Amino acid sequence: MPIRTLVWGENVHEQKNKIVADNYPEGMHNQIARLLASDSNIVTKTTTLQEPEHGCSVAALAETDVLVWWGHAAHGEVADEIVERIAQRVWEGMGLIVLHSAHFSKIFKRLMGAPCALHWREAGERERLWVTTPGHPIAKGLPAYFELEMEEMYGEPFSVPEPLETVFVSWFQGGEVFRSGLTYRRGAGNIFYFRPGHETYPTYHDDTVGLVLRNAVNWAYNASQHPELLDAPNRPVEDALEKIEERGPKLHHGREEGFR
Repeated sequence: MPIRTLVWGENVHEQKNKIVADNYPEGMHNQIARLLASDSNIVTKTTTLQEPEHGCSVAALAETDVLVWWGHAAHGEVADEIVERIAQRVWEGMGLIVLHSAHFSKIFKRLMGAPCALHWREAGERERLWVTTPGHPIAKGLPAYFELEMEEMYGEPFSVPEPLETVFVSWFQGGEVFRSGLTYRRGAGNIFYFRPGHETYPTYHDDTVGLVLRNAVNWAYNASQHPELLDAPNRPVEDALEKIEERGPKLHHGREEGFR
C-alpha cells in the first residue's frame, strides 16, 4: 500500500516575497510534493496554514501515514489544539519530517521538549552535507557528501535532545558546522529533522535533496498504529497475568467515575 504523505506548507513567503514566488510559483509545499511523487511508493496531498484547521483535521490526520512540515514566518499562528492533535498522531505511529526553519515550529518544540535554538546567517553560502551514518535508509543511494551552492547557514549549538542517529553533518563556507539530519522516536512515531530548505534559494529543486526526502518518508512510515499508547487504563487484580491477592491500603476503591 502506498505511503499516504501530507505535505504542510506555511505558504506565507510565497505570497509576500517575489524571490520566493519566483523560486516556487506553485508554492514550496507543492514543489516538495513533486519531489516525493517520483517515488511510486508515495502518494501525496498538500495543505497550508490558511486552510481550515490548517488542513490537519482529525479526518485528514487519520488518513496520513507521514506528515512533512515546513514553516518559518508564522509558527505562532498554528493553533495549539492542532499541535496537540498532531503530537498525538505521532505518538500513535504517524511519521513526521521536519524541514529547515520548522526547527522552531510548535510541533517540533512540543515533541522535543527543548528550545530547538541555533545560530544562523543568510549569506548564500555553500553547504556541504556529509553522510555520517553510511548504510542508513535515509542515506540510501547518496555519495559520501553532497553540496548545495547557496543556503542559509545554521550553526551549533543546536539545543535539541540527543538524537537516536545523526545521519548528516553540514559544513558551511563561513566555517560553521551543524547536525543537519537527526532522527528521533516519540511513542510509535518516527521523526526526522532535515536542515536544508531556505525559501530564497532553489533547494527543493535539487535532485539529491529530493532523494533524501523520499528516503525519509519511506523510513518514517510505520505500518502499525498504537493509539493505546495515549491511554492509561487500570488493570484489575483479576486480570493480572499471574494470580495475586490484593493487600495493603489503596487510594482508589472500585472503578469510580473520574478515577484511574
